[in-house]
Amino acid sequence: MELARAVGMNDRKLKEGFRQVFGTTVFGCLHDYRMEQARSLLRERQLNVKQVARVVGYASPTSFHAAFCKRFGMTPGAYLKVS
Repeated sequence: MELARAVGMNDRKLKEGFRQVFGTTVFGCLHDYRMEQARSLLRERQLNVKQVARVVGYASPTSFHAAFCKRFGMTPGAYLKVS
């Protein structure tokens, strides 16, 4: 709602237009961005998995683990081993 107000549109119109242009929802885009940030942070090896989860906005490491697995097909720990 806040984003819709900021750009002067109603919520429904913003959602429809965003999906038409980007092929995903606003939240889907945000999720993809968070996962790419997480992957980048893991690659840098300066933070552990729990810290990366917090930095990208996950209060629960378990939720982060599940989201990372769904997006990249491997656990964050496995990603560390292959990167």
